[in-house]
Amino acid sequence: MTMQPAAEQTEFTVEFLTSMDQITAMQWNAIAGVDYPFLRHEFLYGLEKTGCTTAETGWQPCHAVLRRGDSRVAVMPLYLKSHSYGEYVFDWSWADAWQRSGLDYYPKLVTAIPFTPATGPRLCTAPGLDTAQGYGVMLQGITKLARQRDISSWHLLFPEKGATGELLRAGLYRRTATQFHWFNDGYGSFDNFLATFNSRKRKTLRRERKRVEEQGLELRTLTGADIGEQEWRQFYRFYQLTYAKRSGHSGYLTRDFFLETAAGMGDQVVMVLAYLNAQAVAGALYFRSSDTLYGRYWGCEREFDCLHFEACYYQGIEYCIEHKLARFDPGAQGEHKIQRGFRPVKTYSNHWIADPQLAAAVGDFTRREERDTEVYIGQAATLLPYREG
Repeated sequence: MTMQPAAEQTEFTVEFLTSMDQITAMQWNAIAGVDYPFLRHEFLYGLEKTGCTTAETGWQPCHAVLRRGDSRVAVMPLYLKSHSYGEYVFDWSWADAWQRSGLDYYPKLVTAIPFTPATGPRLCTAPGLDTAQGYGVMLQGITKLARQRDISSWHLLFPEKGATGELLRAGLYRRTATQFHWFNDGYGSFDNFLATFNSRKRKTLRRERKRVEEQGLELRTLTGADIGEQEWRQFYRFYQLTYAKRSGHSGYLTRDFFLETAAGMGDQVVMVLAYLNAQAVAGALYFRSSDTLYGRYWGCEREFDCLHFEACYYQGIEYCIEHKLARFDPGAQGEHKIQRGFRPVKTYSNHWIADPQLAAAVGDFTRREERDTEVYIGQAATLLPYREG
């Protein structure tokens, strides 16, 4: 695939939506689909109407819709950002460099799933439109908007590998980073998976699971309609408490997001709750597609030994094995995942910079960073718990 020349793109127009209520769920989902949960109209609009993504929170919707004549042929999430929180691709040093140069880094444009560092589609196209061609037209429309409104840059976070390569060839710089994902090699059970570990690592993991039982904890997995309002309220409390302890604020997501938006996602939502003496004390929340489980949020009322590993990792692996999902993406960071069987994988982001001098500096930085990422992934892979061969 190659980007189409500008002369072949004159039949297209790009429009920008300041709210998801300017397009219906049927119109958006007809192009984006509903399998990848984070691009569903219901999810993106839910974030907006429950107060998570607004101009006041620094996530002003600016979603891009590509038209060919009167027909919508592509959609892409887009936000006008006044900060870099909730992105998981860290560019604070870039903002400092802009300031030292006497320029404003904010506002910037970001194509991302808010608060969700999960790789997946970012530009969705209707049948008959090549994805590379769609990105070419979107690039023209977004850079035109940026120059008209004196916006410093456009950042596309966690795209799929094919898309990041196309954008790199189109002139956008590429950053790489590392996450740790679990892959289902056709395991019939958790014990079947554990049998691939070397003896020492296998014993360690079993001790962790045993420790959860010894504390009198019982874990239950709920899906879709089985998650009632009481469970959602309990989970929101855990989420708030944990964010307050770690970050000093109540979290990016509101109570209404959990009670309305997440609760309305049906069987694409999986909740694991931990009970002590019939009282819920902790929980983990996942989303899923047809082939992938995404671990997203965790919270607890008080700390228990090894409970985080059980609720956020081992229960997720068991769910993937039972439901024959191919991959488990548990979220960003966390080298502790390696010894639990999560393999290092490369993640991507692409960046367009308006200022030529700063763009050159960013380009040099990303090339050096990519070399470092390659070395790190190689080193991390040597720490995996699997038996040789």
